[in-house]
Amino acid sequence: MKSLIKSTKSFFILLMLLLSVFEINAQSTSNKPIFVLVHGAFHGGWCWQRVSTELRSKGNLVYTPTLSGLGEHKNTFNDEIDLNTHITDIVNFLITEDLHNVVLVGHSYAGAVIAGVADRMPDRLSKLVFLDAMLMENGQSALDVSPEDIREYFIKVSMDYDNGLSIPFFTSDFFGVTNLADIKWVNDRLTNQPFKTFCQPLELKHPYGNHLPLTYIACTGPELRAIQPFADKTKKSKNWKYLELKTGHDAMITMPVELSNMLQSLK
Repeated sequence: MKSLIKSTKSFFILLMLLLSVFEINAQSTSNKPIFVLVHGAFHGGWCWQRVSTELRSKGNLVYTPTLSGLGEHKNTFNDEIDLNTHITDIVNFLITEDLHNVVLVGHSYAGAVIAGVADRMPDRLSKLVFLDAMLMENGQSALDVSPEDIREYFIKVSMDYDNGLSIPFFTSDFFGVTNLADIKWVNDRLTNQPFKTFCQPLELKHPYGNHLPLTYIACTGPELRAIQPFADKTKKSKNWKYLELKTGHDAMITMPVELSNMLQSLK
């Protein structure tokens, strides 16, 4: 009987030790930075496949949500989707997945999205990373910060295509994709952009970035004319960490390893 009691005590002591180890590991995991990668206009979460694979191979937690009306959610397209819808998409995603200590990355148009998310919930974020992204200040829309000829083109093609509901997608060569297999892969997945996401102004109640560390990664081989002013602005600013990748706009497709290493270094 004494032997049984002794064995039982030993079992419970071992069980408690194991539970303590699991709890410590869980706490350690929860404190690790988490990457949430937000795609730009016409794209979807699919565009991050190569980058997410690289980051996960190094033990990182990575999420690649798709914004409303785009990618695999193209069936949800409607005339009510605007910039605030996309900001709310990511806010709800962070809450639902219970994510904290997030390195929030926004590509191209999603610069406005992640700026809006940071304005609403900075406590869940650790850094903001703008990948060749548009930078809209409070009260500015994507159309407002676009060169005049591009702004007029967006409005015209949208009206011609479906009376102003969406902007037809550009093909992958516009985004700097040159590999033939990649061109087909990207073109097969691009979707039209809800027009209101480009004409609705960004509303900020706090200073830009809401006091979070700001990093800008410029794609410079070649630079997109519409994006270059934002890269130039951050390169000259003491408030930004400025980095470059010598590739086209869709760096997640054309330089996934280099981009992943760069993101990894920012943790």
